[in-house]
Amino acid sequence: MLPWSSPLAGRIENDVIHSELLRDNPLGDPHERPVYVYLPPGYDDSDRRYPVVYVIQGYTGHVTMWFNRRPFARPYPEMADDVFAEGDTPPAILVYVDAWTAFGGSQFVDSPATGRYHSYLCDEVVPWVDARYRTLASPAHRAISGKSSGGYGAMITPMLRPDLFGALATHAGDALFDVCYPSDFPKAARILRDTYEGDYRKFFADVAQRVHGTRDSDMELMEIYGYAAAYSGNEDGTVSLPFDDTGALVPEVWARWLRWDPVRMAAQEEHATTLRDLKAIWIDAGRGDEYYLDLGATAFHRAVAAAGAAADRVHFELFEGRHGNIDYRYPMALKWLCERIAP
Repeated sequence: MLPWSSPLAGRIENDVIHSELLRDNPLGDPHERPVYVYLPPGYDDSDRRYPVVYVIQGYTGHVTMWFNRRPFARPYPEMADDVFAEGDTPPAILVYVDAWTAFGGSQFVDSPATGRYHSYLCDEVVPWVDARYRTLASPAHRAISGKSSGGYGAMITPMLRPDLFGALATHAGDALFDVCYPSDFPKAARILRDTYEGDYRKFFADVAQRVHGTRDSDMELMEIYGYAAAYSGNEDGTVSLPFDDTGALVPEVWARWLRWDPVRMAAQEEHATTLRDLKAIWIDAGRGDEYYLDLGATAFHRAVAAAGAAADRVHFELFEGRHGNIDYRYPMALKWLCERIAP
């Protein structure tokens, strides 16, 4: 496998969205965000309109990372291009969205502690794309796809905005919060106690004056805080942690997290109705996922079935693998989605 890029059958345009919703966000993160739009082969040769798949990233992901090239692997934009270059998959426009924050991610939700990233995606990015490209601008022809935190965003976004999205693909998405998150809380509490006198402010002061990642615990602490900022951010911009100094759950804060759990959301009638109406739902995860997101995928699949989604509209699969290096799964889901959202 060649270690450098290969030519695409389609093409990618990169641009910048000037977001009013992200302007003056609590973290001072840029409100001008890069966006990459893939146009399939033949786009420039006709006036045809196309379905659209929005592609979102996991925690710590930013949009240019899609083009990172690992040894013996190809980046997803090239693999996605192959799906359409082969000619047997209905063509679609792909939109690679950036929702990075200074905490490493937004979980694609609106939070007073990070910013309005859900609204940014739905109310700014989608209209921006529809205004500039020949899209089929309806939920029946619009899907969202992602892995890990991106898989989480892919699960909740159609439930929250069925007026925009009619299909989804989630790869090892955050779900079944009771299982995937709490085991990390005692670890974080211990690190905070032993290194930062139990104070997250001292962690941020420390990491601000050195290279992030030079302590093994940096990512563990940042990730937990990033989730808390999304799920339990307060109106004054502060963040409530879901655990105390012993690592035990703080019930009132944990309850706020659970309201964002896709499994619990799917059981609510308004969201169950949406899931029943979606054209396509792809759910997968590696059997050895370190964060137990295979169990989350199983629980979400059961919730989707309980909601009444037709079996022929749902693909569920546990495969041999862990949480990382599962990029090869994305083109499978892309092909399956495009076959179902095509006109």
